[in-house]
Amino acid sequence: MSTFATDLSIDDLKAEADRLFSRKRIVNFGLPGLVVLYLIYVFFAFDVPGLAERANWENGKTLVSDSYSYKTHVERDNRNGEVSVAIEGERKGAYPEGTAPDWVALGETTVIDLEDGHVVRFGPDTVEYDIPGYGMVRATPSRSAGVQAELPSEDVPEWINVSKNRLAITTDAGRLTVTRNRSEVFRYFTGWELFWFTLDSPYYGKSFSELMGRAASGEAGAIFNDFWTNKMWRHQDVAWAIFETILMAFLGTLGAGLIALPLAFMATRNFNPLRSVRFVTRRVFDFVRGVDALIWTVVLARAFGPGPLTGALAILVTDTGTFGKIFSEALENVDQKQIEGVQSTGANAPQRYRFGVIPQITPVLLSQLLYFLESNTRSATVIGAITGGGIGLLLTQAIITQKDWEEVAYYIVLIILMVMLMDWFSGWLRRRLIQGETGKTRKPRDRKGKPFLLP
Repeated sequence: MSTFATDLSIDDLKAEADRLFSRKRIVNFGLPGLVVLYLIYVFFAFDVPGLAERANWENGKTLVSDSYSYKTHVERDNRNGEVSVAIEGERKGAYPEGTAPDWVALGETTVIDLEDGHVVRFGPDTVEYDIPGYGMVRATPSRSAGVQAELPSEDVPEWINVSKNRLAITTDAGRLTVTRNRSEVFRYFTGWELFWFTLDSPYYGKSFSELMGRAASGEAGAIFNDFWTNKMWRHQDVAWAIFETILMAFLGTLGAGLIALPLAFMATRNFNPLRSVRFVTRRVFDFVRGVDALIWTVVLARAFGPGPLTGALAILVTDTGTFGKIFSEALENVDQKQIEGVQSTGANAPQRYRFGVIPQITPVLLSQLLYFLESNTRSATVIGAITGGGIGLLLTQAIITQKDWEEVAYYIVLIILMVMLMDWFSGWLRRRLIQGETGKTRKPRDRKGKPFLLP
């Protein structure tokens, strides 16, 4: 009977081991299988194949090239024959009347040399584009007959778009567009033209050594003023927008910390014995942080109107809930012995909080405030685009216009630099306030500044 019972128990153990191994195999292979199935579902549910087919890589290429280059517009009004030249087609970047870059020869027939044999001519009645390897393309705009195009061959290549009212030619040298009322040539150049000075500035086109020489001779203020008041790149407005963005993040984060700290005492068991008050306070924290800052931005904008203050309030409301939860958890983990030590000296309740509680949670408070200050600097960019303030508004305006993408790149670079600066500043401040200048934990010192000799 004993042997039979032993054999039976061994069989039971083997069966149990087999069941455990089977369950282990199911978990090890089943979970990855579910993940793969989910990814397959996402692939088709979001129509990834269709997205790849609809993607216009040429537009993407143009967008990228526009971010690091600028284009010069040569435009002729087909109604009166007047020709104008402007950078990015803006009046603020227009060449003075009768002047043009050296590759544009103004006259009765304006000749535009796009180099490598590409030449465009704006004649009195006809626009011609001599394309090497293809031939001469002629277009005659007319208000009654539209645009009559003459091509050297019946086969129209992909880089030429012809219709009754429009002719568009895109080559590596440039782009020509002819409509009933207007003929335009766009030529691209690498760089951010007029970033320092506009065409009407006496310092435009001067080398760095020339500018330094003039600055040394007493023109430093005028040089800076021409740069600061640049009408195209708006450096003064951009600097103020960055200041507004940082101010939104600072006011929202600091205000949330000041409000959340006293409320956090009401949400902890060891400082508030009233369960109902703790419950209500925690639910308030859940509510305000459960609604995203962007939603609060829309709600507060209806109440207070657009502006940087609305963005700061949206950050304050959201972060109050987050800080309240973090601070309350820190308060629940404080060392009661330190509080009892302060109490033994005869300290009252506010003194116990000030000298027994706050020093313990100060590292948590400062580290979280500084982290959220850095994070809210990024959030303030998006919030500013909604509330009408900060660098986010300028970025949105530049994107909506669908032109001057070098300005979009400029704003993005500034945003990245701003976030990097705030990251460095918060890290430096964290080391100074929490760990000291050298990065080591501060030791207690006497009145003369010497460290205590601890046993």
